[in-house]
Amino acid sequence: MKMSLYRSRFIFALLVILLSLGVAAAALHSISYSNKPDSTWEMYEDFNVAFARHWKARSGVNVTVKQAHSGSGVPVRAMMDGQDIVTLALSYDIEALKKNTRFTLPDWQGSSPQSPPYTSTVVFLVRKGNPKQLKDWGDLVRPGIEVITPSPKTSGDARWNYLAAWGYALQQSGGNEANAFEFVRKLFSNVTIPDSGPRNSRPSAAMANFVERGLGDVLLVWENEAHRVVRDHGGDKFEIVTPSMSIMAEPIVSIVDNAATDGERDVARAYIDYLHTAKAQDIAGKHYYRPRDERVAGKYATQFPSIDLFTVDELFGGWKLAESRHFARGGVFDQMQVK
Repeated sequence: MKMSLYRSRFIFALLVILLSLGVAAAALHSISYSNKPDSTWEMYEDFNVAFARHWKARSGVNVTVKQAHSGSGVPVRAMMDGQDIVTLALSYDIEALKKNTRFTLPDWQGSSPQSPPYTSTVVFLVRKGNPKQLKDWGDLVRPGIEVITPSPKTSGDARWNYLAAWGYALQQSGGNEANAFEFVRKLFSNVTIPDSGPRNSRPSAAMANFVERGLGDVLLVWENEAHRVVRDHGGDKFEIVTPSMSIMAEPIVSIVDNAATDGERDVARAYIDYLHTAKAQDIAGKHYYRPRDERVAGKYATQFPSIDLFTVDELFGGWKLAESRHFARGGVFDQMQVK
C-alpha cells in the first residue's frame, strides 16, 4: 500500500494509496511532496497507525507505513500510476487528473457512500490581543488593514479565501453579485505583498510573512493550520478569530479506477470507510479538523466555535464553474485589477 501527498502549482493536497498485499503482509509507503509536514500529514500519520491495528485485528495482515518528504513540482502522472485511493483538497483538481490517460478517477461518491470524512474552514489568524479588533469579514476592508493571503491566481488555498469572502458579502442584507465584487476587490486591495515572484504566492510564503517576518495584521488561513500556529507558539503570540460566516472546506476521497485486484479494492474501501469511524474522527479532531460525526464533534465543541458555513456547490455551482468564472484568465479576479 502506497500513500503520497502532493501539492501542485495550485498548492492542493493530494493523498494516494497503493495497495500491495501479500499473503501475510502489506506495505504502505508515503511520500509528501510539500516543503514540510502539514496538518493533513500529521493527521494521517496517526490515522495510518490506527488503521494498521484495525486491519491486523480484522484480517491478520500487517500493514507497514513509511513516509518521506520531497519538494513540490512532481507531475501528477509520475506518482499516480498504480495508485488506488486519492484525496483532494479541491474537487476541480479531479478534472486535471482525468486528463491523464494512464488512469481514470471515478467520482468519490461512486466508490464510497459517505460524505467527506472531515472538514475545515477559513478563519483569521491575528496577533495576540487582536490589536486591530478584527472580528468579521467586514473589518478586513477597513482602510489601513493589512491582509496576508496568497494570490488566487496561483494558490488553491487563496481561492478558498477569495470564495469565503465573496460568499460572506453575497449573503449580507442587500447582497448581490455587484456588492460581492466590490467587497472582495476592497479586501484584496488591502493584501500586503512584500515582494513579487511565484514563491511569495504560496501559502507557505504567506504563513512565513505573517508568523516569522511579522508582516500584516491578519492571515487568512485554514482553521486547522491556524490552530497549529497557536499551538506551536505556546498560545502567547497569536489567536484565532472565527468570523460569523465562512466556507466549508471538504476533501474529496476516491478509489482510483486502476487495475486493482478485488482484495486490494476491498482494503482501499476499508481504508476510506475507516476514516468515518469514531476512532478516526477523534484523530481528525485532535489535529484540528472538524469531525463529521456529531458525537465526536461534540467533544471538540470548545475548539470549534459555531459558524455559519456554506459550500462551493451551494453558492458557486461547484469548483469547475468557480474556477472558470473567477480565476481563469480574464475572469472576475482579473477584472478587479488589484495589485
